[in-house]
Amino acid sequence: MVGKYQVVTLCGSTRFEDEFMQVQKNLTLAGKIVIGVGLFGHSGDNEVWEKMDEGTLTKTKEMLDDMHKRKIDMADEIFVINKNGYIGDSTKSEIAYAKKMGKKISYLEEAK
Repeated sequence: MVGKYQVVTLCGSTRFEDEFMQVQKNLTLAGKIVIGVGLFGHSGDNEVWEKMDEGTLTKTKEMLDDMHKRKIDMADEIFVINKNGYIGDSTKSEIAYAKKMGKKISYLEEAK
C-alpha cells in the first residue's frame, strides 16, 4: 500500500491493449494505484521494435521481463488480463512469481 491506496500491477498478453486500458481505468476509479506495461509488443509500439536488431531485441525483452517482476515486487496484488481465458508463458511466469512473493492475484475472467 501507498498511503491508503492498494497498488496493483497489470499482467497479461500485450495483444489485449484495449482491455489493459479499460482495466486500468476501472481500477484507478476504484481507488487503486495501477502499474501497467510500458510497451505493447503484440498490438502496438511497432516504431520501437522495427528498429532493433535481433541481439538488441532479445536484451530488451529480457530487461522488460525483469522490470515487470520488479513492478510485481512494488505491488500488493496483480491483475491478470486473461481475455478469452488466454494466459501465455510470460504471464504464467509472472503469476508464479506473484504467488511465490505472496501477492494477491485477480483475473479479468474467471477460469472455466
